[in-house]
Amino acid sequence: MACSVDDIPENGGGCAFISGKQIAIFNFARRGEWYATDNQCPHRQQMAIARGMIGSQNEEPKVACPFHKKTFSLQTGQCLNDDEYRINTFPVMVKENRVYVAL
Repeated sequence: MACSVDDIPENGGGCAFISGKQIAIFNFARRGEWYATDNQCPHRQQMAIARGMIGSQNEEPKVACPFHKKTFSLQTGQCLNDDEYRINTFPVMVKENRVYVAL
């Protein structure tokens, strides 16, 4: 288990330490979906993705790094405004108010 559902704000993110890695977990309540990615932004190597703003771009869920505004797909991890960057994404399952992330 990564965390409780209540640990992650609706339409926002939080961070969990799983198997030695910082993982950003997002509760995209407006879409009824959960996502997990690396917490480290590859642009400047800062642990900040969990604090980014989430939204949609052409129906694709995304998160923007709060420091440099690089925008990443929550589904694929591809940077939507710079092909040079990418973050890892991980499957998420929510069961009985618990959030599970598969690394």
